Amino acid sequence: MDLSERTEFERKILDALVDVPFGSLVSYGELAERAGCPRAARAAGGAVGSNPAPIFIPCHRVIRSSGALGGFGAGTEWKTALLRHEGWAVVDGRVEKKRTVAN
Repeated sequence: MDLSERTEFERKILDALVDVPFGSLVSYGELAERAGCPRAARAAGGAVGSNPAPIFIPCHRVIRSSGALGGFGAGTEWKTALLRHEGWAVVDGRVEKKRTVAN
């Protein structure tokens, strides 16, 4: 994927985001830290918000440190649906716990 039109910081954030596996979550602060910019949580949110390819770069896996959903370009309804698909419980706009899946 061509991210050449993004800033170096945005590329670092989006590269770190690609490494968040299915079923996992990170906060904006954790994502910034993974990208080597530990004091840039708010800026990481901006970079995530500018994600050009949410199908391939899973920005729905980033939440606020409080457990609140945070934003999502396609709307929080979509973010909630995607997180639930990955096994997370979302109640009143907060990610609370991973659901157990019965065999």
